[in-house]
Amino acid sequence: MHPALQSGNVAVITGGASGIGLAAAERLAGLGMKVCIADLPGAALEAALLKLHEAGAAPEHAMAVGVDVADRAQLEALAAQVVAQLGAVNVLMNNAGMQPGSSIFDAEGNWQRIIDVNMWGVIRSAQVFAPGMIASGAPGLIINTGSKQGITTPPGDPA
Repeated sequence: MHPALQSGNVAVITGGASGIGLAAAERLAGLGMKVCIADLPGAALEAALLKLHEAGAAPEHAMAVGVDVADRAQLEALAAQVVAQLGAVNVLMNNAGMQPGSSIFDAEGNWQRIIDVNMWGVIRSAQVFAPGMIASGAPGLIINTGSKQGITTPPGDPA
């Protein structure tokens, strides 16, 4: 197991309110890590925090923050809040992503939003969190998840 994945260490998971992100958050909480799930605000994010508590995370070791990863200022606020509440970040899992559909002609107007979330969200998250992770001197790990959609360019979603 990677040394960053130790009990008491801190993990931030974007796109953590559902799917792989939530499963990872539950697993890391089960290892005794302090976990912050970051996702768009709403009922799914609130329910995900309850699931972390059910997975064994103490209330003071789990938090959920509504954030849009496409917005660097929100990511910077997230980083500051996590450090203040849980401590220095050891694990960043860039898992936020979206697939609303798109066309080559961008009639839906989705291309910019898709690229802002799926690409720039990963880049900006790493830019915001990595310096603090390095400065802490503790073991750290950045995990970037992706989808086969980004490799296969399926019909109906070239973005």
